[in-house]
Amino acid sequence: MANMSQPVQRTALLASAVALLALVSACGSESSTSSAPQPTEAPRTTGPDTGASTTPAVTTAPSDTAGSASASARTDGRCHTSELRAAVGRVDPGAGQRNFPIVLTNTSDRTCALYGYPGAAFVDASGKQLGPDPERAPSSPRTVTLTAGKSAWAGLSFSSPQISGARTATPAALLVTPPDERDPIKVEWKAGEVPVGGDESSVSVTALEPGAGP
Repeated sequence: MANMSQPVQRTALLASAVALLALVSACGSESSTSSAPQPTEAPRTTGPDTGASTTPAVTTAPSDTAGSASASARTDGRCHTSELRAAVGRVDPGAGQRNFPIVLTNTSDRTCALYGYPGAAFVDASGKQLGPDPERAPSSPRTVTLTAGKSAWAGLSFSSPQISGARTATPAALLVTPPDERDPIKVEWKAGEVPVGGDESSVSVTALEPGAGP
């Protein structure tokens, strides 16, 4: 047994070499498998299914339907006393009546509107009212839009005292109150006597219309 035959010795060496090669291959395969990154699935966030689309709603800003209109054609609200000037026009006599236009003019730099009847009251020099408030003549009020400098008017009418025989007084002023306002505008009265009592003494006023008189 001291000396192994040459064929047996070669066979043993070959077997050892094969075993060693198999061992090296196995180690390399294990190392490659363990070092290769494994694909991972991205985390998913789940929530209740509302059935609604998650696409954000698209909103549009409201369009100006009057975009082509000029600023002078727009109304920014009613006209206030502080924005108006009042005047009494020339008498327009007819059929025993005395008719006067009460004119309200927009003195502001904005567009405003008037609607309805103005208030009117004759007063003496001390500010005391003379006679009852004028009656409202039947008419169909409409909105009157006033750009800067434009006017609206209402008719103030009463029977001529010389014909009606009503009790009269001579006012110092006419107080004109724009519709929906509390503060009047004082206008000097220069047209003489007005009826303040007795038969046929009523005074009437019409609704406002565009312009400065009939």
